[in-house]
Amino acid sequence: MAVEVRIPADLWEEDEEGVITTWLTDDGAAVGKGRAIATVMVKKVEFDIPAPADGTLIMLKKADDVVRKGDVIGRIE
Repeated sequence: MAVEVRIPADLWEEDEEGVITTWLTDDGAAVGKGRAIATVMVKKVEFDIPAPADGTLIMLKKADDVVRKGDVIGRIE
């Protein structure tokens, strides 16, 4: 069963947009729960996005895509 990778709603305080600055692993790579898989920048502050589960990462957004809290950026299968 696939698990969505979402931008956490409590990652930053304001209702600002962020940008995926980099994926820290490749599309289709095995990832471990809790490991950082992407970095998002909001107002010159970077936040790591952890994998919500063990499995294979499928990226749904690309580096430099604009994201908001709650957006699905990938899934773990």
